[in-house]
Amino acid sequence: DQFEIAPGIRGLVMMVFHLPSYGVVFKIIKDEFAESKKITREHVIDRYKLVKMSDRVGRMADTHEYVNFRFPLSRVCPALLEELQDTCASSVELTDDELIIKHLYIEKKLTPLNLYLQQETDPDKLHNAIDDLGTCIKQIAMANIFPGDMLHKNFGITKHGRVIFYDYDEICWMDERNFRSIPKSDDPYALDTLSVAPNDVFPEQFEHFIVGKRPFKEMLKSLHGDLMTPEYWRDAQKEVSQGTIHNFTPYPGSRRFRRPEHSGQ
Repeated sequence: DQFEIAPGIRGLVMMVFHLPSYGVVFKIIKDEFAESKKITREHVIDRYKLVKMSDRVGRMADTHEYVNFRFPLSRVCPALLEELQDTCASSVELTDDELIIKHLYIEKKLTPLNLYLQQETDPDKLHNAIDDLGTCIKQIAMANIFPGDMLHKNFGITKHGRVIFYDYDEICWMDERNFRSIPKSDDPYALDTLSVAPNDVFPEQFEHFIVGKRPFKEMLKSLHGDLMTPEYWRDAQKEVSQGTIHNFTPYPGSRRFRRPEHSGQ
């Protein structure tokens, strides 16, 4: 098989490709970002280093960073080569028989959560995926990291149904954000005049963009409605600042071995 563009929604910051028969993806920082991304290449590299050096609590994909990574040119499909030259030209070098990527990250391949929610038909598996999405966000916050861009396309799901976050360009420490309530007003234009600082976050808006379809929105809200309140995030900030450490297991409680009960003699 050939290297090709990875399935899923194209990233605004990273260009991602894979070899279908191989269990990893290759991620390259694009030369230019979408206008909505007010960040630099150096910032993206710094965010990936932050994750690498942090406790990922089993909820953030580990990355391996490489320079001058070589691929056999004959194994690169034309569409991928064109995309690389269009979006990542400064990171790409071609020889007669090789494609050289000057800087890239390699991650374990996961099914993008947005594709999983589109394709899965089992109601129980869909429920578990949405529930684990909320749990994933909460556990990352307890590890002192605010995920930033929490669109469901930025999460993947393992073959065991575990949700993992893998989009790092907007992450930051929890104390770098100010979690605010949306002011209550009868004026429909009140939000247009609301003063917002760069580090302000309004959790009440999360329900509108974490997942798209209404049934999933309602499910997430019923399972993890506290995520949509500033109080939850402020409490999380407080716990982090106090050094509270939570014990997270990489499996659901239902799969935990039970200790045998011994009757007293």
